Amino acid sequence: MIPIDPSAKKVILCIDDDPSILRYETALFERHGYTVITAASGQEGLWLVATTHCDAVVLDYEMPWMNGHDVAFELKLRRPDLVIILLSGSDVPTRALALVDAFVLKLEASKQLLPMIAELCN
Repeated sequence: MIPIDPSAKKVILCIDDDPSILRYETALFERHGYTVITAASGQEGLWLVATTHCDAVVLDYEMPWMNGHDVAFELKLRRPDLVIILLSGSDVPTRALALVDAFVLKLEASKQLLPMIAELCN
């Protein structure tokens, strides 16, 4: 794992198979002082968590190959303390919600993501 300077900005990993969502999240978080890394798949996100420092993960639920539940399960096995916020365009199964720290509907993301990250990462 790459060491992190304690005075550095908080690092948010955004995992989503939609490039436009990743661009939106990157712009939103960077504009508010966060460092953002992105992954276009669950597998790529798991690799990034294993090789780089991140303080929180914003994770899409609906993705091919590995959905948000599968990715959250693997993330919590590797880093139980990692903050995970699950995003979806619709409701998700209760078993997925049990693995994450928060859930946000994509339609509410513009209002809820920043306050939620600030609360969960401090």
